[in-house]
Amino acid sequence: MYGEEKKDSEWSEPVLGLSCPDKTERQVSPFAMTTLTQTLKRRQAVVKYAKRYGVSKSSYRYNVSRPTIYKWMKRYDGHFASLKDESRRPHHHANQHTEEELEQIHNMRRRNPNAGIVVLWVKLRKKGYTRSISGLLKVLKASGQMAVKLPNPKYTPKPYEKMQYPGQRVQIDVKYVPSSCLVGAAAAEAAETGGYFQYTFIDEYSRFRYLEAFKEHNTFSSSEFIKHCVKRFPYAIECVQTDNGFEFTNRLNAQCSNKETLFERTLRELGIRHKLIKPFTPRHNGKVERSHRKDNEYFYASHKFYSFEDFQKQLAVWNRKYNDFPMRPIYWRSPKEILFSSPDCKV
Repeated sequence: MYGEEKKDSEWSEPVLGLSCPDKTERQVSPFAMTTLTQTLKRRQAVVKYAKRYGVSKSSYRYNVSRPTIYKWMKRYDGHFASLKDESRRPHHHANQHTEEELEQIHNMRRRNPNAGIVVLWVKLRKKGYTRSISGLLKVLKASGQMAVKLPNPKYTPKPYEKMQYPGQRVQIDVKYVPSSCLVGAAAAEAAETGGYFQYTFIDEYSRFRYLEAFKEHNTFSSSEFIKHCVKRFPYAIECVQTDNGFEFTNRLNAQCSNKETLFERTLRELGIRHKLIKPFTPRHNGKVERSHRKDNEYFYASHKFYSFEDFQKQLAVWNRKYNDFPMRPIYWRSPKEILFSSPDCKV
């Protein structure tokens, strides 16, 4: 009898490669059962051996319980794929949604295809729905009824008006000098006067800048600054664009909105048009704002000022470096090159 068993085991080994006739061969490598196919083929070997020699011997030989072998034999149809484990998921649940609730969810989603999970749940609760929001989410995911997200409307900026020659339009703005840059006497003086200020003039065509330091931030300083810009800029200035700060205009001043500031009066006397940007929209003054960011990164981040005179000198040096540095928006030429290569249009 045992001789026959060994003889048949020799037949089964080359086919399956998993039979263990002795104790030494039973130490199967852990990597031999890593794939699903190898597992199913081993089960097939167990079933075939049980049909040939009985369930008890197969159970002893392969170390598998007898009820498991009976279950495999009942499921086996001649191919090892039939021995694959079936799903253990229950067919029903005691707390699952009823047909009426599912229909209610479907109708509510049909009427509100873009409503989020919270909005939909609140609407259902008003109609008598008693389930949790997590339960509703599971039902929506399982039935493919998640909200259809509408496309987010993109902001489409207006085409920017390009300037055709220097002085056609310039931008002016004021920058507060960071207090961390002020040391010693400069810090003490700034604490008393309210700080130091950088007035910035930039030509939109050439990106040429003129910077000046001031101790005060008011319409008088703005008026003096535009006078200095007219003297320093080698071309006629047609239009000055600023924000709605009180140092430039009273447009947003509730007490005297119609009163002309000294800066506006100076522009009128010089024959320069004053253009105000939309309130609270600094991107409309984008060129001067972008240059202020470069000031922060390359000037104020690495410089200290010990007095107002020291600040004026260092600011003048930085202004010359800026105007001599090539820029990508003007095809890798410097603002000074663009400015002085243009035909003279001084009036």
